[in-house]
Amino acid sequence: MSVSVRVPTILRTYTAGASEVSATGATLAEVLGDLDATYPGIRARILDDDGKLRRFVNVYVGNDDVRFLENLDTATPDGVQVSVIPAVAGG
Repeated sequence: MSVSVRVPTILRTYTAGASEVSATGATLAEVLGDLDATYPGIRARILDDDGKLRRFVNVYVGNDDVRFLENLDTATPDGVQVSVIPAVAGG
């Protein structure tokens, strides 16, 4: 399945400045693998050493936060938009 991936500013060094890129995969895990094959190193900024989503990175498939779906096993239907959004903290 081909999806579009919205890339936050902080990760655009991996995508040569592109704010949106294409990737393929039936699940979020497969999409991140394809993304990393094209843009080496980007997956390590989204996933921790255990292969789980980093605590301060939110990922949406369509309008849904994958933490409330199937996490990395969340289906990524053809044409859906995947958004990677770093959490913002402040005080």
